[in-house]
Amino acid sequence: MQRRTKIVATLGPATDDRKTLHKMIEAGLDVARLNFSHGGAEDHKRRAAALRSTARDCGRDIGLMGDLQGPKIRVTRFREHSVELSNGDAFFLDGQLGIEDGTEQGVGVAFDTLHEDLSSGDILLLNDGMIALEVDRIKGTRIHSTVVTGGILSDHKGINKKGGGLSAPALTDIDRQNIRLAAKLEMDFLAVSFVRSADDVVEARELFQKAGGHGLIVAKIERTEAVDNIDSIVDAADVVMVARGDLGVEMGYAELTGIQKRLIRLTRTKFKVVITATQMMESMIANPVPTRAEVSDVSNAVMDGSDAVMLSGETAVGKYPVEAIRAMNEVCTGAEKHQLPVGRTSHRLDDYFQLVDEAIAMAVMYTANHMKVKAIIALTESGSTTLWMSRIRSDIPIYAFTPHEATSRRVSIYRGVFPVSFELTATDMRTLYRDVFESLLSRELVEVDDLVIFTKGDSEGVTGSTNAMKILKVQAPE
Repeated sequence: MQRRTKIVATLGPATDDRKTLHKMIEAGLDVARLNFSHGGAEDHKRRAAALRSTARDCGRDIGLMGDLQGPKIRVTRFREHSVELSNGDAFFLDGQLGIEDGTEQGVGVAFDTLHEDLSSGDILLLNDGMIALEVDRIKGTRIHSTVVTGGILSDHKGINKKGGGLSAPALTDIDRQNIRLAAKLEMDFLAVSFVRSADDVVEARELFQKAGGHGLIVAKIERTEAVDNIDSIVDAADVVMVARGDLGVEMGYAELTGIQKRLIRLTRTKFKVVITATQMMESMIANPVPTRAEVSDVSNAVMDGSDAVMLSGETAVGKYPVEAIRAMNEVCTGAEKHQLPVGRTSHRLDDYFQLVDEAIAMAVMYTANHMKVKAIIALTESGSTTLWMSRIRSDIPIYAFTPHEATSRRVSIYRGVFPVSFELTATDMRTLYRDVFESLLSRELVEVDDLVIFTKGDSEGVTGSTNAMKILKVQAPE
């Protein structure tokens, strides 16, 4: 049984050894993530080159995602690098304070206009919600507050407003530089952090395309405003990432699981891709096995229909990056075995389809779920037909036969879709079927006499031209 849910893993210092990277790919890596919040341009160039080279050595097409830093609002620095705050202490935040002048009385903020977004009674959550401040009053740029939940606060920790409402734009000047870098590195996915509205997604796409980028745009949902505007954001994006860290801080952890399930369901309904991320196996930063709670968390994300699940610090800086991917692979595969059987689907029976390739894709999946079909083979230019197919739950693998490496890398994140490099050289259908069968048999993906569904378009090289499906019996090589 092939794992249908894809694994995204972050590259970092722990993965810089080529042998480690090779083992990660062998263990099940599908998409590698470069986090622009850490490291410089040269680090990202080096890691991207290492990934592409190692993937070729492994005979795999691995997607590459660049994750923009976004306007993460942080405290600046303390004179002693950290302070301990106790409940009831007075503490201030000030965008005009020197960047290294933080003390037990207060600290600077790397967002000059934070005071304009706040009023008395607001709750600020620092260090992923570990510390809480209640705003007492605002005088000029200085925000006077009382510590509600104390703890140790150190340099550069993040700041969130409970319930959301901070006005920082989604794209910073540094993000614009990194968008150009992502285009230069031919990244397959560009993730936009702290999206507030569809306009943020549209702006990022325009900048990426202007710089020569052709990858898919990922909208990271980590603000309250994003949840409020979720329908239009999903419509504007190609991929949605449920980024549970800041989202959980702003909206409250008690609401997070319900929001996650709703976002997964909505995204799939709108025929977009969804990634579930943040702290999925965080204990594996320091331990070789996940906790039972983490196993349950990943399993639920899989059974809810996530296209992909993501590892962050577990692989970027953890002690066990290869083991983390192996564990994720095992948990995903185990969860998929216990998903409810598809049965005879009535999905979209009352719909009218707008596109020919969409109609073909729906016909394929309806047929596949009503026959004993071993595989679905789609000759595809852009991968769009396989995306339509993958939105319907099925345990039947979808093989995207494509001559384009960029398409292979793009479909690497679609649930249940597996790229197959294939050059279309046949001039007649009989020869084409023979070549496809040989490719499948050589990879031991099917056996002789298995039934498969085959789709293609009449116009070679034209995106979205799929207009035919056939049910074929696999023939032995002549």
